[in-house]
Amino acid sequence: MATNSLQSHHHSLLRLHPIDSPPTTLPTSSLFLKPTTTTTTATPLSHSLSSTAFSLISPTTPSTTQTDPLSFDLLHHHLSSQDFRQADEETRRLLIALAGDQARKRGYVFFSEVQFISPTDLQSIDGLWRAHSDGRFGYSVQRKIWKRVNKDFTRFFMKVGWMKKLDTEMEQYNYRAFPNEFIWELNEETPEGHLPLTNALRGTQLLNSVLSHPAFDGAKEDGEGEEEVFEEIGSGNSSGGLKTLGKGVFKSDYSF
Repeated sequence: MATNSLQSHHHSLLRLHPIDSPPTTLPTSSLFLKPTTTTTTATPLSHSLSSTAFSLISPTTPSTTQTDPLSFDLLHHHLSSQDFRQADEETRRLLIALAGDQARKRGYVFFSEVQFISPTDLQSIDGLWRAHSDGRFGYSVQRKIWKRVNKDFTRFFMKVGWMKKLDTEMEQYNYRAFPNEFIWELNEETPEGHLPLTNALRGTQLLNSVLSHPAFDGAKEDGEGEEEVFEEIGSGNSSGGLKTLGKGVFKSDYSF
């Protein structure tokens, strides 16, 4: 049954990819803001001056790299280089930096803090993603898909490819494991809206807050108000299109 398959799956992007989870759940491969202290010796004074700043620590980024927390230059660099994996990491770092002092100190974002990110900044992040993906990636793209499926996160996860179809006789889906099962290249097979990723470890409230942000109010959305038609599993549909998982077959559970 799909329920057992999905509920028993404990390895996914969103578990190993935290924005909205305590630091204790952060893997060593994730980006986070860590306080660092630098000391400058004053001359001829006998005492030293100390200052604290947030620096980006990651196995893939040298600790000596100096990054302005509120600059979009690094995101632009990664996206223009088509390095979508690093662009995804940088996007997560920017959300933490833009969400406010408490988020920066904590190292992750509460869904209630998304409102403190200015529309201009979120539009800038989204615009860079769209510009360097032929309009295939970005929050506004994800929002369009999310509204098209009537804000159903199960359907949304399937549409953007965060869940994969299993090779079984009965149609079943499972959550992808981060990072290797996600698609970091832009090609014809990459699902629209696949990136950037957003953690759902503690539920979908964070993702809901991002996709509902005023930054995207008034944006033209093709097909808005036209919910896609899904058919129940076992209905005999052989078109290969996306189907809903029938009642009792799948229970929404995003606490993985």
